Amino acid sequence: MSPDGPDAWTKVRNMPWTVSLEVRRRLAWPLVRAQFAWHGIEWRAGWKIFGWPIVQRHRGSRIALGDGLTLRSWPRSNPLAPTAPVVLSTRRANAAIEVGTDCGFTGTTLVAADRITIGDRVLVGGNASIVDFDFHPLTPEGRAEAINAGAAAPIVIGNDVFVGMEALILKGVTIGEGAVVGAGSVVTQDVPRRAVVAGNPATVVREL
Repeated sequence: MSPDGPDAWTKVRNMPWTVSLEVRRRLAWPLVRAQFAWHGIEWRAGWKIFGWPIVQRHRGSRIALGDGLTLRSWPRSNPLAPTAPVVLSTRRANAAIEVGTDCGFTGTTLVAADRITIGDRVLVGGNASIVDFDFHPLTPEGRAEAINAGAAAPIVIGNDVFVGMEALILKGVTIGEGAVVGAGSVVTQDVPRRAVVAGNPATVVREL
């Protein structure tokens, strides 16, 4: 929130609860920044982080987040309240999470054993999950192995994609630029650019 200007004052008058959110965000800022530094994540310009994200970076992996990032982990920071904090987790050496500029995530879980690449201006709705591997193999014998032993394949999400709340994006998927993933969808196959997909499994319902 800008400290001056007519737009800032209009926002305060119309949505007074945003004042307490901004105060809490700024008070938490030094500790949140220290958390990211501890995990070797470069702090970039224009970040707004509400609440405490969970960061789990495997040794030898990489988490790179672009300018203008917004992470919402406080229930009151979004009317479609997250039920859990944002999670950024790499599970294997050489895994990577790479996020472009001006992206926003609300209670989103990103878990990478291979690579998750997200473009610019991507918005992800409340409590969606983006997971590029199976935590366990499918077979009963395989499930007896250690956690994180499942198959992995990279996920690529293009610029200007919108992912609705509670959606699940699974390994090996590429989502084209400008596409929309409907709320609650389970994405198991590639999504064409500027397509709208919905359902389980997600299928194209229209084009933009």
